[in-house]
Amino acid sequence: MATCETNGVNPETYLADVLLRVQTHPKSRIGELLPHEWMRRRAVDPPDSPLRPSP
Repeated sequence: MATCETNGVNPETYLADVLLRVQTHPKSRIGELLPHEWMRRRAVDPPDSPLRPSP
């Protein structure tokens, strides 16, 4: 949680997304799920997620 806060990531949103992704994410690319990298990738290519509220 502290790493999320340090990187300006909402911990609840991060955990909800990463816990779904970690099941199928390649072990060799696990670093992509760290909060700072997750935030950078999400800004570039936001995922379509059922957890995201509809407009």
